[in-house]
Amino acid sequence: MSVPLDLVLRRARVATASDQFDCDIGIAGGRIVALAESLPAAVQEIDVAGRFVTPGGIDSHCHLDQPMLPPVRMADDFESGTRSAACGGTTTVIPFAAQAKGQSLHDAVADYHGRADGRASVDYAFHLIVADPTPTVLQHELPALIEAGYSSFKLYMTYDDLKLDDGQILKVLEVARREQAMTMIHAENSEAIAYLTERLVAEGRVAPRFHGASRPGLVEREATHRAIMLSELVDAPILIVHVSGAEAIEQLRWARGKGLNIHAETCPQYLFLSQDDLALEGFRGAMCVCSPPPRDRANQQHVWDALADGLFSVVSSDHAPFNYDDPNGKRLGGREPPFPYIPNGIPGLETRLPLLFSEGVLSGRISLQDFVALTATNAARLYGLYPRKGTVAVGSDADLVIWDTSTPRTIRNTDLHHAVDYTPYEGRELQAWPAITLLRGQVVWDGQQFLGRAGQGRFLRCERPATAKPRPRAGQWQTPFTEGAP
Repeated sequence: MSVPLDLVLRRARVATASDQFDCDIGIAGGRIVALAESLPAAVQEIDVAGRFVTPGGIDSHCHLDQPMLPPVRMADDFESGTRSAACGGTTTVIPFAAQAKGQSLHDAVADYHGRADGRASVDYAFHLIVADPTPTVLQHELPALIEAGYSSFKLYMTYDDLKLDDGQILKVLEVARREQAMTMIHAENSEAIAYLTERLVAEGRVAPRFHGASRPGLVEREATHRAIMLSELVDAPILIVHVSGAEAIEQLRWARGKGLNIHAETCPQYLFLSQDDLALEGFRGAMCVCSPPPRDRANQQHVWDALADGLFSVVSSDHAPFNYDDPNGKRLGGREPPFPYIPNGIPGLETRLPLLFSEGVLSGRISLQDFVALTATNAARLYGLYPRKGTVAVGSDADLVIWDTSTPRTIRNTDLHHAVDYTPYEGRELQAWPAITLLRGQVVWDGQQFLGRAGQGRFLRCERPATAKPRPRAGQWQTPFTEGAP
């Protein structure tokens, strides 16, 4: 070796999205510089002893310190949220710089950098949330931000302060197609949810379990179908976020069968939680209020099946951290509010990878290669970070997880590292947990304690994803409406 090694991981059983092999891993300057059967001595060495080593996780859908309407406040900022990520094997997070109506996108991004700078202990990028696609945003701000490394954004079909109508979505998709960006869509039918919510409240059915009744699978099915249609009309790729069950999955299978460039994401809450959790005694179901809501147990199996057969590209946490016993959280104003007013979201950054490794890989539901693809590689590809992130390869950042699969572990919120006062997975027994997490070759979690530091994480510029359509050349048609025109 001509390059002096800072660190060697000995006897690693490496898994990527396509391969599994045994080797030593040589690290220098924060990057992987060698994969070999036997490497020379390094300044530091870790004997992996045949344990699995995977790329550091990429959580490409999480919310940290996102501005909320008072008095609601998220429990996790960038310091506590990224600390939690590192301890759960995630080395890159992609939360959202959310535009408010009337706000410029540039101001939203500047605000979010202010929240993250000096606080993150893992690497991070930003998605945008486009809530007000004015002509200035569409013609100037959004193209400029895509060029500057913010190459993905999220659109909402529900929530009054965020939702876009179909015409607005089409205009944003046109920009995405032209500029080679990736569009994420929260697909639920807003009008149907409002109708059902009004009826339920009028009848006095306001306990947390009725959150699920207000957002049945068919409202997700309709919006998923509509989002696919809008994508097809403009010929722009999209990713449907947090898919919860069979009805939306059916629409995605239809789109895939047509060869459309449609991607999909699901989350642990749709694999491990159900409508029974929303119906916990008293107000405790509020802990599991998220949108879409957890479905019944039959739908859990549909989601597992879709993971196994490759329908889903990504498993993210959709970490949306609100304290349970908090007047700024689930107990809004110090009361037990009706379900429409319960802050919407659950924590999950730290538990995402252990849950899926233990109950997916070790239970035989998915392969180890699928696990890597779903939790790291595919997100890196979709959001323009590959191959710097998301794989174990020479030249990639040395973001690595060494797994302990021999020590049973029970999830306890007291053992987690977020700032949330509960976990919806309390008491669940797992057989896998990160023994060591490395960020760019530095140990940030040693299986017992967090060893990283605030400010250690770096902001990542995202390239345009390879799955996006290329820009039209001069003289080419710009939208489907002019194709074949004289």
